[in-house]
Parts: sequence; structure tokens; C-alpha cells
Amino acid sequence: MTTRRALLAAPLALPALARGAAAQGSWPERSVSVLLGYPPGGVTDFAARAVSERMGRALGQSVVLENRPGAATAVANTAAAQARPDGYTLLMGTSTLAINPALQPSLTPRDPQTELTPIGTVFRTAFVLHVHASLPVRSTAELIAYAKANPGKLNFGSSGTGAVNHLCLELFRARAGIDVVHVPYRGGAPALIDLRTNRIQAMFSAAQEALPPMRDGATRGLAVSSKERMQVLPDLPPVADTLPGFDGVFWQGLFGPASLPAPIVARAGAALREATTDATLVARMAEQGVALTPGDADALRRTLAEETVMWGQLIREQNIRPE
Repeated sequence: MTTRRALLAAPLALPALARGAAAQGSWPERSVSVLLGYPPGGVTDFAARAVSERMGRALGQSVVLENRPGAATAVANTAAAQARPDGYTLLMGTSTLAINPALQPSLTPRDPQTELTPIGTVFRTAFVLHVHASLPVRSTAELIAYAKANPGKLNFGSSGTGAVNHLCLELFRARAGIDVVHVPYRGGAPALIDLRTNRIQAMFSAAQEALPPMRDGATRGLAVSSKERMQVLPDLPPVADTLPGFDGVFWQGLFGPASLPAPIVARAGAALREATTDATLVARMAEQGVALTPGDADALRRTLAEETVMWGQLIREQNIRPE
């Protein structure tokens, strides 16, 4: 009887399977929503919006960016993870997906590596290590020597506890073996105000935030946090030249819910690569210190896995807790 029922049910299941396959093959048949866990404005929003627009051209359907800030990007991340895996709700995820599981384990998705489907990489951007102009240092090595000679006297700002530039500071402090004071702010702008006035003496800042005070002489750039130099600041060496292996960047990548069908991943990934290789956009982003990084699902999967381990280990070793 069981075999007979299965044989009778099989013809009924075939049309449903065919419809599912056809739907995947014709995706997208309507507009696609891309969620972002940041408010409008800033380089993250600009990049996500520009890439979404170009993806829409490649797909022949509107790709609409939706800003859903809140809870260290968990609002957008969770909504994407819980969406139907039909390709109509995607996520512009960032480094927070690798940080939140260790820093704030109560936030969802608790395991982005299994609850989201990587589609492709979008960009990576380094931070600029710069100091107040009055500080008598002109290189990373000199900054480390000064900090060792003046333990506990250097104030390092950040845009908030657990932000990537804060974790760059913690990585720097641990690798250099120095004693400096972390001063967290609510965003990079107020921290830069205090760096200009010497209330804090150093900071890892996003390139577009560091450039104005460096150009008017209020601060002095020493190095960049990535292993490679930045196109916009070619004269600044990597911190890794002094502390081998140092690499701390902010990245963005496109994800879908878990179990997103492979044909949709492939089509969305192809549209993403077309967007991130657009010559005009590549040039515009480079001016802000942002490198578009065309990469497939495997590249994004590796980035998420490697940084989940790296940042998780640092957070546990340094006992970093959210404010």
C-alpha cells in the first residue's frame, strides 16, 4: 500500500517541481528587495544603493535598497535570514555578521554561516591610523615606541565598542603590546572632533573621514589597516609592515536566506559581478578609499568564516563587551 500511494503521488508532485524549477529559471519576475542594516548616508549606503541599481539593470527588474538599521545591523540581518528563499529578499551584509556572534551572541541570526546563503563580495575598505599633529611620531614604529614610553597616557578613539575600527585598535594594542586608553564614541564624526582638538590622540578612521583633517594639518596619517596600500593614500604603508600579518578591514557582501536555490545564487552573483566591475563606479568608490571586490559565493563564504574566527578570538581574548 505504501508503494502504491507513492506511485500515485509521484505524478501529482511532478507539476509542482516543474513550477518550482521554472520559477527559479525565470527569476526575477518582479522587484527584488535588498536589506541594509545602516541608515541612509555614508559609504556603506552609497555603495549598496549604487550596486543595487546596477544589478537591476543587469536583471531587467528593479532592485530596491531598504534601509533597516538597528541592533548592530541585526534587524536587517534577521529579516533576511527569516525571509522566504525565493530570491526576492536579499541582504547587503557586512563585517558585523562575523563580529556579532562573539560580541553579542543573543542577537539573531546567531550563526550567519548557516542561516544565510553567500552570493558574492561587494567591497572592502581599510582604516587610516592617524594621530593628532602635536604627537611627536611619524610612523607606526614610532607610535608604538611612544606608547610604550608613556603607558596609559594615549587616548585612542573609536566609533563605538565592537565597531571594526575599535577591533582594529584592540588588534593593534594586542599585537604591539602597548597600554592605551580606548575612548568609544557614537559614530566617527564626534570622535574626529575630539581628535582635532587633542582630547584623544589617535584613531583608526575610515578613509573618507580621515582625509579632511589630514589635508588641513590637524592630524597626521601613519598607516593603513589593510595588508595592501590604499589607492587614495598610496604613500601610507600598511600597519602590517611593522606588525606582520595585521589586517583589519570593513567589508560588504550580498547574501540571501538559507537554502536559496543555486540557479538564483548564480544569476544574482552574475548581476553583482557586472555591477562591481562597472568602471565608473569602481573609480568613484576608489576616490573614497573603497575597493570594489568582485568575488563569488565561495569568496564571501571564506571571508565570513575566516573573520568569524579572527574577530571571535580577539573578542574573547580581550574580554570585549558591548556598551
